[in-house]
Amino acid sequence: MLPSSTDLNYFIVVTQHKNLTHAAEAIGITQPSLSLSMQRLEKAMGTPLFIRSKKGVSLTKAGQQILINAKKLLQSWEEVRADALSVTEEIKGEITVGCHPSVGLYSLSQFLSDVLSDYEDLSITLKHGLSRTITDSVVQMSTDVGIVVNPVKHPDLVLQKLGDDEVSFYVGPGKRNTQNFKTGTAVLICDPVLYQTQDLTKKLKRKGIKYSRLLPSSNLEVVSHLTLTGAGIGIIPGRVAKFMGGGKLKKVPNAPSFKDEIYVAYRIENKNVKAIKYIVDQIKESFQD
Repeated sequence: MLPSSTDLNYFIVVTQHKNLTHAAEAIGITQPSLSLSMQRLEKAMGTPLFIRSKKGVSLTKAGQQILINAKKLLQSWEEVRADALSVTEEIKGEITVGCHPSVGLYSLSQFLSDVLSDYEDLSITLKHGLSRTITDSVVQMSTDVGIVVNPVKHPDLVLQKLGDDEVSFYVGPGKRNTQNFKTGTAVLICDPVLYQTQDLTKKLKRKGIKYSRLLPSSNLEVVSHLTLTGAGIGIIPGRVAKFMGGGKLKKVPNAPSFKDEIYVAYRIENKNVKAIKYIVDQIKESFQD
């Protein structure tokens, strides 16, 4: 069992006064409370630290060594505490930001350049994955800030809405049969793992809209590029289509769509960490623009 910093501080005061009663008065606690504190410390150390007599207390050999190390330990603790406070009160340290790669395409460049330029003591690590994976990593404290789509609420998380998006069917320039649902020979390009894709393909089936082949890809950037070059019809979030297509990707008229909500997520206990608060504010501002 590790001794507490309070017990170590009390120990140093006792060695200065060489009397538990006088030391207790100096600290401002009762003598029995101070005695219990010293007993806890001796138990933690596994050896007697004091020689007790009617005149007061003196240190054993072990106690003398503990006194030297206790001062060093408390000094180290204060340095650790100061470092922790500096991270809380200054924009510095290491921050991990997580998001789906496609969300990162249109969001990260909106704020990271200024952040890295303005704060040289701030290091950013990027983590990419499905939004539900990123949300879990924020809960598990392996990610500090997440930009996530349709997150599930969690009691340990602060979720602040950034904006909306709409996932739908997009087509690029061209008149190939693979780009037209009406031909029945359209190729559907999508990430089949995404819930949005699964929902939209079910809606297609209910509408009686058919396609001949599926071209799956786990990368929405690839999906967008293939759609842009005429390989087929892509299931793409509107923000990604705008970013990747430069206005050339057009939503298929009367096609089903899926509404997305985009949030920034971080843990409740980090809401006052200045660096995290700054990153969150920059993300929010970038979505307002």
